Amino acid sequence: MIGRRVVDALRARGDEVTVLSRSAPGTARWAEPTSEPPPPEAIAGRDGVMHLLGETVAQRWTGKAKRTIRESRELGTRNLVDGMSRLSEAERPAALVSMSAIGWYGARGDERVDESEPAGDDFLAGVVEAWEAEARKAETLGVRVAIARTGVVLASGGGALAKMLPPFKMGVGGPVAGGRQYVPWVHLDDVVGALLFLLDGGEGTYNVTAPEPVTNRELSKALGRALRRPALLPVPALAIRALYGEMAWIVTTGVRAVPTRLTDQGYPFNRPNLDDALRATVG
Repeated sequence: MIGRRVVDALRARGDEVTVLSRSAPGTARWAEPTSEPPPPEAIAGRDGVMHLLGETVAQRWTGKAKRTIRESRELGTRNLVDGMSRLSEAERPAALVSMSAIGWYGARGDERVDESEPAGDDFLAGVVEAWEAEARKAETLGVRVAIARTGVVLASGGGALAKMLPPFKMGVGGPVAGGRQYVPWVHLDDVVGALLFLLDGGEGTYNVTAPEPVTNRELSKALGRALRRPALLPVPALAIRALYGEMAWIVTTGVRAVPTRLTDQGYPFNRPNLDDALRATVG
């Protein structure tokens, strides 16, 4: 969902792009990211590397799924940095932009949180903390590292909206688990824009979210407006837990994350308004 748009944006501005994938045709093959470094010829001489690899979190968290979610991020990033370390200084990419997630913070209620806040103590926060630690090891190689803690991405054909749209289109959508939990949303255009912004000069950790997060209730109302459908039928937390098990925690809690560092460094948001972002996505 994100990778294809990033590649298109890079090529549109004239960059030469090498795509690393486990199996996609027409790409450089990195067969086992959790057990081996990438092929050196794929990254040698590149100006920068953008690392978007990670098993989807939106699934029932069985023991096996939890291991895969963590290992795909922690070991995949470790092996990427190991591959960079094997290159000569002249061949080594100068920058690494590594995807991360707002899950770093855990559930924080209605407190506004920025990049200075410590990690939470739940499963997902632990995954993100380990993931980011592996990416930061590239700094010891003299590589500039930027970490993108991405929020809930609004995009057509995937992400959170893919699960939300069917009931809303039928007029039976509504707020989840009371709707008071905050959703740190961001439009796909700004995920792509922020990643390129960080590739060109970012360093450190960044929340990649819209300037103003909204509550689940506000998001539901805005989606109803975009679809011209009612959005009044509440979805109880019990139903979400029955469907997703432990993973439902992500949906029934929230974090009011704000992109302080992107804003301070002058990133020009493409779609900072929720109604506009949703119309552009589903309209």
